[in-house]
Amino acid sequence: MGNDIDTIFDHILTGKSLFIDRDVLRNEYIPDHILFRDDQISQLAQILAPVLMRSKPSNVFLYGKTGTGKTVVARYVLKKLAERTAQHELNIEFVYTNTRIASTPYHVLFEVGSQLGAQIPFTGLSMSGAMRRIFERIGASGTNIVLVLDEVDYLVKNFDDDLLYDLTRPNADIVGSSFISLVGISNDLKFKEYLDPRVLSSLGEEELVFPPYMVGELEAILSDRVRLAFRPNVVADTAVKLCASLAAMEHGDARRAVDLLRVAGELAEREGSDQVTTDHVMKAARSIERDRVYEAARSLPLHAKLVLAVVTSSNNELNTGQVYSRYAEICKTSGLTPLTQRRVSSIISELDVLGLVNAPVISSGRFGRSKKIKLVASKDSVIKALREDDVLTSLLS
Repeated sequence: MGNDIDTIFDHILTGKSLFIDRDVLRNEYIPDHILFRDDQISQLAQILAPVLMRSKPSNVFLYGKTGTGKTVVARYVLKKLAERTAQHELNIEFVYTNTRIASTPYHVLFEVGSQLGAQIPFTGLSMSGAMRRIFERIGASGTNIVLVLDEVDYLVKNFDDDLLYDLTRPNADIVGSSFISLVGISNDLKFKEYLDPRVLSSLGEEELVFPPYMVGELEAILSDRVRLAFRPNVVADTAVKLCASLAAMEHGDARRAVDLLRVAGELAEREGSDQVTTDHVMKAARSIERDRVYEAARSLPLHAKLVLAVVTSSNNELNTGQVYSRYAEICKTSGLTPLTQRRVSSIISELDVLGLVNAPVISSGRFGRSKKIKLVASKDSVIKALREDDVLTSLLS
């Protein structure tokens, strides 16, 4: 085994890579020019521009499906703003955090506090205590803050909207004239329906909607990345077209298109191929699908996992009432307090958006409307992810 590993490492060190810069194909990469998002860039820049005059800009929410450019546009505009504020020595800080990765409201505050230099321990402080330290740090330094909360719908749906309320009404608690302006990013166009009226009132937000990319736009985006990421003539045009077509079928997801291209390139390189072909793209699609399902199921909150377990354990389509009945039984057996049927119905819709289940609404005439729910993701991948949770292990045995 040791010799095999050495051979692998030697091949990497001595072989000729297909890539010039594979980081160009990472989600964190911010292009110098973002294609097909000029209108959104211009609008967001106009909304945030008052910060350069030390005035509080409006809170703004960016809506659109996964992979429509929301995050990269937000980070691009903030990068340009940061360059301009540095030139004019303005006391402004730009803070970014992904609430799904942070996973809890407290850890969101921990991430924000860390970037601002506020002393917030990883655990052991109350929410109000953590918030107070952030406000004190902002007030003491006289800093104005533009705060980006990515996937903010995850935070609200799985916890509550108290953090949003506190962050959008902090000025009375900050000493001096400093402010926090919020940029929220959501994959759910119905996100505001989850918010309390008092939160909606305090937000006073503007909105930008990002449409899905068309297949031709995805091809252009990929061609631009190919030029920067790969050596000349190593990616077949047909491979680029296939990446774009597969991503277009998933709501015009540019992130998926770029991931397909990167993984296809890595697979071709491992095989010692001198070109990335459609075969490599298809292998990449199968690999990414397995990983996507596993990661999506593994990162779900407990009650969403329970709902998914009910659907997974059935070989037939279930309606909403059947899912809720079985879910409530599991909660009772496990000593958990079940969520309301309305909340479980929302969870089913979220699982549908993630591509784990299919849940179309079916009309039954005078008997009303109900969802018909079935698993569409890889059953093995879902079960593997759910079995990592102790509460679900016995259920799936």
